[in-house]
Amino acid sequence: MGCDGGTIPKRHELVKGPKKPLQVDKEANLMAQWFHCALSQEKLCPPIVSCALGRLYNKECVLEYLLDKSQAKCGQELAMHIRSLKDICELKLTENPAWLGEQTDRKGDKYEDLHAARFICPISGLEMNGKHRFCFLYGCKCVFAERALKELKTETCPQCGAGFTKNQVIVLNGSVEEVEVLRQRMEERRLQNKQHKKSKKPKINGECPPQHPVEAPSCSKRFIPENEKTAEAVKRPAEEAQPKTEVFKSLFTSHSSAKRPHSAQPHWITYNPYYN
Repeated sequence: MGCDGGTIPKRHELVKGPKKPLQVDKEANLMAQWFHCALSQEKLCPPIVSCALGRLYNKECVLEYLLDKSQAKCGQELAMHIRSLKDICELKLTENPAWLGEQTDRKGDKYEDLHAARFICPISGLEMNGKHRFCFLYGCKCVFAERALKELKTETCPQCGAGFTKNQVIVLNGSVEEVEVLRQRMEERRLQNKQHKKSKKPKINGECPPQHPVEAPSCSKRFIPENEKTAEAVKRPAEEAQPKTEVFKSLFTSHSSAKRPHSAQPHWITYNPYYN
């Protein structure tokens, strides 16, 4: 039977049962969601933006995705609902004063908290590392811990004072059920924006008025403001009404008094404008 040496095979070695489902490491999942961009899997660095579904992105990665979607990396399916910059919000995050930054000279001779977050809640001081639920307000883009908003029980932002409703509170990195609720709100918001744009367009008898092309001004005609036209209209009749006197005419060389007779001319002339 191929069991040389007196070995006895066991049942699990001969019978193959159903495969166990793969278990996802919770710690690694939290690190990927709260410390890395959902689109490029790079480390999050300001400016950080979020979509209507509560995912976190680097703004630079989103701009590259909108410019060329074919070059998107592994998170392309997660960002298909992002069509323009109007679909993202730049978050107003609060820096953690206890965060030491990225240390490159790690020697392993002291304790280092790998879950230390760069940002915290400005009210409760909780770190935004995935262990606590965080959310942001869609109107003012301020970020808070969900626990702080529930304890305050207010309808104005505690940081900037802007008003908000319950539907404008978006949970960051929520569960599958919460993401579906946020997706429905996003579709409803887009539909309302379309209807609002259609209502702004003027209509005549139920139809939009035709748009006539505006003719460009001709280059050969000089544009004269209205104030200059009135000034010229006043000056011209006044000048034409006054007769030209002899004293005024004698100022010009074409007048008869400017011409000298032949007797007054000298014997030799080099240059004289009055010589005929």
